[in-house]
Amino acid sequence: MRIEDRQRRRVLQVSGLAGMIFAAGLFALHVSTAQHATVQAASTRAQNASSKPQGQADPWTVSETVTPADLEKESNNPDPAKRPIVACVGFKFLYDGGHVPGASYHGPGSKPEGLADLKAWAQSLPKSSNVVLYCGCCPLERCPNLRPAFAALHDVDFARLRVLLLPTNFATDWAAKGYPIEKGK
Repeated sequence: MRIEDRQRRRVLQVSGLAGMIFAAGLFALHVSTAQHATVQAASTRAQNASSKPQGQADPWTVSETVTPADLEKESNNPDPAKRPIVACVGFKFLYDGGHVPGASYHGPGSKPEGLADLKAWAQSLPKSSNVVLYCGCCPLERCPNLRPAFAALHDVDFARLRVLLLPTNFATDWAAKGYPIEKGK
């Protein structure tokens, strides 16, 4: 066997070995990623299960909710007196990034200063006002802002107080579905 043939054979052996090592590394990475995803999913499920105590009901009833499609229809009513008054009780940077058109900002509902602002604003409204609150920072079931804000206005007897149903968040359940948004203000 010639020297060149031996060198080619060794190169092929080495590159074959390198290929097997590379493939084994990819397989290990895949398994590790899959295990990580499984652990992460289990952790997320555990967090979701513990974020809202079992058996604890939302402070609102089904009739005190509104879907994005229904809110958009109501907001486009030709009679301005029949349009809802919308308030965002989430985080300011999310409101500034995009919000329901015409919504005012009064939050975050999880902070005493946010609740104080919301209550002060609400004092100027008739108790018969059609008020819709929303946050949209995270999945509705874990939202830290909406429940305290709803409770604060419910306690002062707003007759037509509702919550905008955003199960995932504002970006997914409103903006990505093509509903109109305003930015800033």
